[in-house]
Amino acid sequence: MPTPSLATPYRTHTCGELRADDAGSNAKLAGWVHRRRDYGKLIFIDLRDRHGITQVVIDAADAPEAHATASALRSEFVVAFEGEVATRQPGTENAKLATGAVELQARDVTILNESKTPPFYVNDPEATIDESLRLRYRYLDIRRDAMQRRLLLRSRLVQAIREVHHDNGFVEVETPNLIKSTPEGARDFIVPSRLQPGTVYALPQSPQQLKQLLMVAGIDRYFQIARCFRDEDLRGDRQPEFTQLDLEMSFVDEAAVMAFIERMIIEVSRATSPARPIRAVPFPVFKYDEAMERYGSDKPDIRFAMELFDLAPALTGADGAPASGFRVFDETLASGGRVKAIVAPGLAGVTRREIDELTERAKRFGAKGLVHLAVQDGGELHGPIAKFLAPETQSAIRERTGASDGDLVLVVADTADVTNDVLGRLRVELGGRLGLADQAELAYCWVHRFPMYKWDEEHRRWDATHNPFSGVVPEDEVLLTTTSGDLDDRSPGDPAGTARAMQYDVALNGWELGGGSVRIWDPQLLARSFNLQGYSLDQMKERFGAMLEAFEYGAPPHGGIALGIDRWAALLSDQTNIREVMAFPKTQSGSDLMLEAPSVPDEEQYQELGLRFVGVPERR
Repeated sequence: MPTPSLATPYRTHTCGELRADDAGSNAKLAGWVHRRRDYGKLIFIDLRDRHGITQVVIDAADAPEAHATASALRSEFVVAFEGEVATRQPGTENAKLATGAVELQARDVTILNESKTPPFYVNDPEATIDESLRLRYRYLDIRRDAMQRRLLLRSRLVQAIREVHHDNGFVEVETPNLIKSTPEGARDFIVPSRLQPGTVYALPQSPQQLKQLLMVAGIDRYFQIARCFRDEDLRGDRQPEFTQLDLEMSFVDEAAVMAFIERMIIEVSRATSPARPIRAVPFPVFKYDEAMERYGSDKPDIRFAMELFDLAPALTGADGAPASGFRVFDETLASGGRVKAIVAPGLAGVTRREIDELTERAKRFGAKGLVHLAVQDGGELHGPIAKFLAPETQSAIRERTGASDGDLVLVVADTADVTNDVLGRLRVELGGRLGLADQAELAYCWVHRFPMYKWDEEHRRWDATHNPFSGVVPEDEVLLTTTSGDLDDRSPGDPAGTARAMQYDVALNGWELGGGSVRIWDPQLLARSFNLQGYSLDQMKERFGAMLEAFEYGAPPHGGIALGIDRWAALLSDQTNIREVMAFPKTQSGSDLMLEAPSVPDEEQYQELGLRFVGVPERR
C-alpha cells in the first residue's frame, strides 16, 4: 500500500520525510521549534513534528525578512517554513536523523503560535523530570520523543489486533459504559441517574455478561477494544480506567480458544515489535499447581531459571520424619508446612548488610525469616544454621538445589502459600538485580487449571477465584457440592474446594497479560455454582437476571479472554508502569493533575440528582 500524502496548506512534507532525492525542489514544513542556533547572519532551526526532525537554515543575505522573523523564534514556537531543499555541506550531515542528508533553506518564515518557556526540556531525552510535573503538563510530555514512540507502538498494537480478528471472522461490537452493578472482584464506579432518582448505573469492570449475551444472540465471534473501570488501589500495572482486548467465541472448547489466542498473540507481537524474539512457540503451558511449585507465581517470568526447590527430601530421614537437625525446619515439616529454596548464582560473597536487606524484604512479603547458606569452595555450606546441618544433609541440599561453589541458597520455612509467594517474589527481585533475564525476549506462557473457588471464612461461602462465570473442568463437575449435600450448608472441607476451573491465564515476562475461561453455559450448573458462592435464587435473579433468563433460550458452549492493552503496550516498550503508555493516566491516588480531577461538584449538580454529601469514614 502506498504511503498516503500528509500534505496540507501548511506543509508539503512532514519533518521526517525529506531525503537527498528531494534536493533542488521547493518544500513547505510546519512544526515546533526543537532547537535554535543563532550564528548572527545564519540561524539554524531543528523543526519537529511527530514524524521526525528537519534542519532549517535561514540566511540573512538570501532572505533578510525571513531572518528577521526567525530571530524571534524560541523553543516550542509553532512555525511554518517555505524554501528550497538542499543537500548539506560535506561533513555536516547528521547520520542520527533520517533527514540528516538535507536541510531546508527557508525564504519565508511564519510564526503560527508562540510558546511560553516550558516547565521542562522537551528536547532533552536524558532530562530527569518529576513524574507529577510530566502529568501536570502531559500535553508537553507527549511531545517528547520517548512518549511519542510509546504511543505510536500502542497504536500499532491496536491496529494489529483489529486486523488479526477481522481476518479470523470476528465481529467488532461496542457494549455500553452505563450498566448494572455486578460482583466481579473489585469496587464499581457508580453514576447517579437524574432521570430515575435514587438509582445508579455502574461503569463496567469488564463487558463479561454482555459478551456472553452476545454469544446467546448468535454473534459467534465477538471482539472489542473495551474501556473498563475499577475502583481499586493503584499500582504500576493498574489504573482506575484501562483498556482491554475483550473477545468471546461460540462452539469452542478450552483448547480451541487457547489455540486461537496464541496464534493471535504471535501475529500481533510480530507485527508490532518484529525485532523482539518470542522465547518459545508454542507457548509453554503450566498447570496452576506446577507454576506455584516451580516459580512461586501464577504469572511466572520464564526468561530465567532460579526455580523453587522443595527441600523436604533433603531434610527427612529414611522413615520420612523430619531430621534436619534445625528445629525451625523440622517443626515446619512436622506441622504440614513447606521448606523451599532458591539459588542466587554467584552471591555467596554478599555482605551482611545485603543479607539483612533480603531478610527484611522477605519479612515484608510475609515470611517469619529467611535462612541463607553460602556455598564455599569445596561445597561446604556457611551460614548461621550450617552448624546444625550434618554433612550428609548439606550434601543433600546442594544436590537438591544444584547449587555450585559461589552460589547463595535462600530458604523459607512456612505454610505452602507463604513459602511459594515469598520465594517467588524474591526470585523476581534477584533475577532483575542479577540481570538474568534477556530484556529483548518476549516470554509468553500459559497457566491453567486454576482452583475453581477459594473459601471465604467471613461469609461462609466459596468465592470464584477469577469470575463467577468460569466453567468447571468436566471431570470435576461432580465436585460442585458440599459435604452435607446441602448447597446452603457450606464448609471449608467441601468437595467444591478441590474443583478446577477451565480458566487460563497468559503471562508475559512476569506480568499477567490476560485471563479467560470457557464459561458455564448450562443454566442449572450456573445456578449451582452461584449457590455455592452464596447467592440465593432471588439474589441470582437480582444480579444476573438477564443472563440467567437468556440461557433459558439456548446458550451455545462459549469461552473467551480479556488481555490488557495497557500492560501489553508497556511490556512491548520495556516499561514497568502502564502510565508510560497511556496518554492521560491518573496518579497513584487516582488524580488527574492536568484536569484537576476528581473535583467537587457544583451544588446545583447535587440538587439535580437529589444528592447531598454526608461525609465518609476516614480510611485506615
